[in-house]
Amino acid sequence: MTEEQNSQQLASDLRTVVARLTKKLRSQSATSGEMSLTERSVIVLLDRHKELLPSELAAMEKITTQSMSQVLNHLLELGYIVRTASETDKRKVIITLSKAGQYVLNKVRNERDEWLNKALQATCTAKEQEILRRAIAPLTKLVDFD
Repeated sequence: MTEEQNSQQLASDLRTVVARLTKKLRSQSATSGEMSLTERSVIVLLDRHKELLPSELAAMEKITTQSMSQVLNHLLELGYIVRTASETDKRKVIITLSKAGQYVLNKVRNERDEWLNKALQATCTAKEQEILRRAIAPLTKLVDFD
């Protein structure tokens, strides 16, 4: 196999295993089952940015403002977000995460972390766990690449 073929195979294998792990992690939280992937992503974005406009969330999620409106309505119905009129421009609405939204986000993260820790302990040797620790830095570089 040539170097180019090896590189292509690595890319394919990595894509496959990361996609499967992501799917597996998503299924390990009973708490997150009441929300769509977009709704979960919006909660994470609000946690990271603290407050955003609906149009900013729509742009980040690459969906229409109408679709984001539906997402936000459901999250509001669940009690996971708070809508506040902007103090500088009353036509704008600021979206923030509510205490319930922060709680559910932390609960989902804890459920997934607990499952992954249990899986690591059950399936990986100490040496394999060390390899995974060392792989975090290059994987982070991949995530940050545009």
